[in-house]
Amino acid sequence: MSTIIDRIEMEQMRQDHPDFRPGDSVKVYIRIIEGSKERVQIFQGVVIKRKKGLMGASYSVRKISHGVGVEKTFALHNPRIEKIEVISRGRVRRSRLYYLRDRRGKAARIRERGLVR
Repeated sequence: MSTIIDRIEMEQMRQDHPDFRPGDSVKVYIRIIEGSKERVQIFQGVVIKRKKGLMGASYSVRKISHGVGVEKTFALHNPRIEKIEVISRGRVRRSRLYYLRDRRGKAARIRERGLVR
């Protein structure tokens, strides 16, 4: 029974996303439906969390909007997500960047990850 479910989940999974990690700055293009109209909205911010898994994989993106921190959690294989664009790669030493919630301005900066790791 679980093999049928696994096969259906594998068909639904998306393989077109780029490789990104916590600390990376990304643009997430989300299709939003309002009534009969559909538009694409961009959510740009820093990935603070990445949850691994098959269909349950997700990631959280944090941005500052008008001085207020906004976090959104997206399912990785969500069909409403048009695309994910990696803007810059950040160099961090942990996988959960919750400490960014308490930081403001220059203290919330993340160093750029170069070609040499």
